[in-house]
Amino acid sequence: MSTLSSPIRAVAFDLDGTLVDSAPDIGHALNSALRQAGLGSFDLAQVRAWIGDGPDVLIDRALKALRVADSAALRAELRRAFDVATLDAPLAHGSVYGGIAALLQQLRPDWPLVVVTNKPTALARAVLDAGALLPHFHAVYGADTAVLRKPAPTMLQRAAAELGVASHTLLMVGDSGADMGAAQAAGSPTAWAGWGYGSAHPLPVEPSWRIDHPSQVLGIVRSTR
Repeated sequence: MSTLSSPIRAVAFDLDGTLVDSAPDIGHALNSALRQAGLGSFDLAQVRAWIGDGPDVLIDRALKALRVADSAALRAELRRAFDVATLDAPLAHGSVYGGIAALLQQLRPDWPLVVVTNKPTALARAVLDAGALLPHFHAVYGADTAVLRKPAPTMLQRAAAELGVASHTLLMVGDSGADMGAAQAAGSPTAWAGWGYGSAHPLPVEPSWRIDHPSQVLGIVRSTR
């Protein structure tokens, strides 16, 4: 377990694979878009392994796996269809991870909470709303442009600035290497969510804490007081 020289003042959460098990919904949206374009589809295990870098990278990975001649027009068509399918049923197939709702309820009175995700903001807010999680969060920061995508630290830095806390007091909770890399670049402590999708991929940096259940986040933030 890590120790910090400063108390944690706020907590940032990744979305997919951290707050929600949304792989079934992402798979549904991707396969719906691919089918509309007359292309193939992928099983849940494959889609889960691709999650973490936003829909544009997901689509790119799918097209490379299908070995089809792609184009900017095809990618745009697939992205539009992906967004429509997501917004039509944001969390119809997946679910909020057990323990998340209780954790957010306990954290919210004393620690401002934000979401920092590579999912575009509109899609992220729709998923959070469908999971009845949106009211817990001060703000949602989505990667609406490629330059914002984690592991870039920009969204975490912006969240810290808008919350009025230093980056080194903003805990990043996430399941992917991109989460850990973004936090390292921002100077933020990290808790790696072992229940998520990132266990199949190496981490670029050792997290401050490795946790196996959402309830452990509360113990972390309390221990730094």
